[in-house]
Amino acid sequence: MRICVFLSAADLDDRYTRPAREFAELIGKAGHALVWGGSNVGLMKVVADGVQEAGGKLIGVSVDFLANKARPGADEMVVAADLAERKRLLLEKADAVVIMVGGTGTLDEATEILELKKHGRTDKPVVLLNTAGFYDGLEEQFRRMEAEGFLPRPLSELMHFAAEPADALAHLEANRSTG
Repeated sequence: MRICVFLSAADLDDRYTRPAREFAELIGKAGHALVWGGSNVGLMKVVADGVQEAGGKLIGVSVDFLANKARPGADEMVVAADLAERKRLLLEKADAVVIMVGGTGTLDEATEILELKKHGRTDKPVVLLNTAGFYDGLEEQFRRMEAEGFLPRPLSELMHFAAEPADALAHLEANRSTG
């Protein structure tokens, strides 16, 4: 399975890097491929290192203005012209999506896949990996959206909330996309 991760390229402390590394090692050991933003810095580097060291493949999609930070030695690296093309390529190359800790770019990517799912344009499984409670507020907001009728489908059909890396991967493996 090709698993896309949306995540930060920032250098973060151990409460975020340790679970990210654990998830990466699970991906690699299970023989899956990582599809990611292609950067060789910060949390993106931690995840790419973990997948590669555990035997998984790396499929990167960088963007023109960040190409100087692209990871050398990836199994595949594409450089998109802009962020919109990058998002499209990331989703196109993936069988599943995991939203990890990140900033505004991560939220932009997350809402894109959720909109596609909401409108039935994809059935790829999506997991929000809520490391160290980082997304507690966002999860609460999504649940409010559902409760107050803002989502046309049950939230459980759009995404799975996981607190631990093993739960995230187990959900993806049990809910593989059919197309």
